[in-house]
Amino acid sequence: MHFSYNKLWKLIIDKNLSKKDLSTLSGVSATTLSKLKKGANVNTDVLLRICNALNCDISDIAEFVK
Repeated sequence: MHFSYNKLWKLIIDKNLSKKDLSTLSGVSATTLSKLKKGANVNTDVLLRICNALNCDISDIAEFVK
């Protein structure tokens, strides 16, 4: 079981943003975004900052995959 962040990547495409834009808006480093891209574990503070930057809920950027 793991988290998938595919919804995040779709959302930033829909909002016409790049990963660099997301990093700037949220204050999340490129290294941490790379971890998200690989589906690695990240701190919940990272997810909160991304949700605040994109004005969305956690269910809009992540999903639990069995």
